[in-house]
This record gives sequence, structure tokens and C-alpha cells, in this order.
Amino acid sequence: MDPAVALIRTSLNALSRPAPGLAGRAAFALYRHPVRRGRVGSREREVHDRAVTEQLTVHGRRVVVYRWGDGTRPVLMLHGWQSRASRFAGFVPRLRALGLSPVAFDAPGHGDSGGRATTVLEYREIATRLQERYGAFEAVIAHSLGVNAAFLALRGGLRAGRLVAVAGVSEFSYLPAAFCAELGLNTAIERELRHRVEHELFPGVGDVAEYFDAARSPEQIALPILVAHDEGDRRVGIDHAHRLKAAYGDRLELLVTQGLGHRRILTEPAVVDNAVGFLAAGQGVTAP
Repeated sequence: MDPAVALIRTSLNALSRPAPGLAGRAAFALYRHPVRRGRVGSREREVHDRAVTEQLTVHGRRVVVYRWGDGTRPVLMLHGWQSRASRFAGFVPRLRALGLSPVAFDAPGHGDSGGRATTVLEYREIATRLQERYGAFEAVIAHSLGVNAAFLALRGGLRAGRLVAVAGVSEFSYLPAAFCAELGLNTAIERELRHRVEHELFPGVGDVAEYFDAARSPEQIALPILVAHDEGDRRVGIDHAHRLKAAYGDRLELLVTQGLGHRRILTEPAVVDNAVGFLAAGQGVTAP
């Protein structure tokens, strides 16, 4: 076990007995802030450097936006937690070959953007502002937490022709439990963390679990969906994909992989092929 994780586990679990509120506050601070910023990978560098970069200001923080192409027929790409836009490098040349303009951003606290933290509500706000700039999206491609943000944005007025959801979080209430399980934190801390997420992170939302549930009210998102998920994903279990399939039925194609886990699935050539083919089919053309 990572010594830092072991120290956090021991310290917070011990603190939770005499002071559960204080332990919950400390867990909440860790939960909110990415432990590290993703760097541009060596295989991503060439594509990353070809992007036209722009900036938005969201709640006083600088958000870096990347665009490949002239912005016509845009495709929005939403990265996950502790990730960045460059992780979609494998999609960019394939989308450009279809005449599409990939558009992505580093969320606050991620990549080259400012700030220390973000929420799916900020993802939605940024996506909406990019729609104001570029118009309706031909498609949205999302990974991990970005999938949850994509469903939220589409339900809130984002317009897109198709959705590709890779290793996505469908049930938002799973996140505090997964965070505590990963660190080995006890149930008292998890209760405190959930309370703070609901009342401090999203104070005006009401029922947080329902509001951010990607499977709720499927009739509000009437577009074709491709979900790709690895059956051995240890970070976001494949049950999240099956929840989406049960909710969206025949409008959702489910691609189940093996041995790719949570991160490698996004760069796997076969997954990229399937995703690009799915988008091309919506335009009545053959994927390059």
C-alpha cells in the first residue's frame, strides 16, 4: 500500500472516533481536490500541440480550451477526474478525417487550467458556453466522470447528435463510497462526506443522487448512445454500464471489453474504431 494512503487511512479513521465531523471535513477536502494534474503523454504530444488554444473564465478561474479544425461541425470531448483533454489524442485525427472539429477543455484544477477543483456543474457550464461559441455539437465523447457530466449537460439543454460514453459513472452517489473504499475510510467518515457533498458542494440541488443520476428520465435524452466499458474496470464497475443499458434500451449500444481497465480503454484502437464508426453511421458515411 502507498505509505501516504496508509497514513491518511490510519489518521482519519482514528480521528473519526472522537471527532467524526473533523474527519469528514478532512475527507471532503481530499475528495474535492485532484491529487495530481495529468501531464501530456509522449504519445499525445504531437496532437496536443496542433490544437488551437483558447480560454474561458469560469468562476474566476482560467479554463483552457482546445480546438482541432475550424470549429465547424464540432464534437465535444469531456475528460474524467485527474485527467485532461489530451487523453483524447487518438480520436482527433479520426474525427478530422470525417470533417469534424474536435473541441475539448481541461476542467478547472486539471491539466493546464487554473483552480484546484471542479464539479460536474462546472463541466455543464463550460459545455454550454462552448455550444454558444460553436453551435450544436455533432456528437459528445466522454470518459469516466465526463460521462456523468455529459448526461447532465444533455438533459440541461446541450444539443448533440450522438453520445459516446467510455467507462462512465452513471450513479453519482457511488462516488463518495468509492472514494472511501479506495482509501479504506470507515462508514462514519463516509456519512460525513456524503453530508458535505450534498450540503456544501451542491447546496441548492436537493436530491443529489437523483439529480446527477445519468439513468434518470431517459426520455429527456433522445439520441443514439454508444457505451464502452471494460468488465474488469476496478474504478467504475461495469454495473454502471448495465444501468444505462437498462434505462435507455435499444437506443444504447453496449460494447464490453476485457483486460483494458478504466484508463486504457480510452486509447485502445478497437474502441476508437467502434466509436468513430458509430459517429460515422450517424452521418451516413463510412469511417476512415
